[in-house]
Amino acid sequence: MTKVGLLECDHVREELLPIAGDYREMFPALFSQVAPDWEFTFYDVCNGHFPASADVCDVYLCTGSRFSVYDDEPWIHRLKELVREIHNSGKKYIGVCFGHQMLAEALGGKVLKSAVGWCVGVHNFQVLRQEAWMLPSRQSFNLLMMCQDQVMELPPDSTLLAETQDCPVGMFRVGENMIGIQAHPEFPKTYEKALMEIRTERIGQAKVEMGVVSLELPLHELTFANWLKNFAAL
Repeated sequence: MTKVGLLECDHVREELLPIAGDYREMFPALFSQVAPDWEFTFYDVCNGHFPASADVCDVYLCTGSRFSVYDDEPWIHRLKELVREIHNSGKKYIGVCFGHQMLAEALGGKVLKSAVGWCVGVHNFQVLRQEAWMLPSRQSFNLLMMCQDQVMELPPDSTLLAETQDCPVGMFRVGENMIGIQAHPEFPKTYEKALMEIRTERIGQAKVEMGVVSLELPLHELTFANWLKNFAAL
């Protein structure tokens, strides 16, 4: 078994839980299809529940959040320390959305609100660098996005792996053991749609309408989950 620690940086709004559960349901639901040997342990880090050390799991998955990585919250400062510890330990780390930005911010990069505003709905990621674990191979892939913060400066020892039209740092790797993706491979389209609609005032009506239309496009979340499984096994 591969021990995977899910670092929960937020929780799904109560009224949306019936769609696909919380993050602790969404991520196992995705990875059970490609990595049945992954055994999840849940760490509610946004409520102060952290692993005792980086050594307790083989892989760490850091979720999205309504918070920003530059917010002055005690748990966010503590999470940055944990990310640095994981970096030094050589354990694998996979950051999703906020977790992707956390990887950059904790290791010396920079995260800010993007001038393009929110990225929502289905976005096409262009692969800039093919790596051995990206099997089955694709030149591009579609995933859901839900963000307004973006990585503006990469940390040292980073390799840019993918971009989108509105997000230059779509995916990157730090060293050989840590990776970040700005997308949400774990979100079902039904959850993305409900989240866009509930946030219409913040996102903007026109952008939400475009995001809802984009949901007709195919997603490649299982291919991407397979890539992450391969990366974690290196």
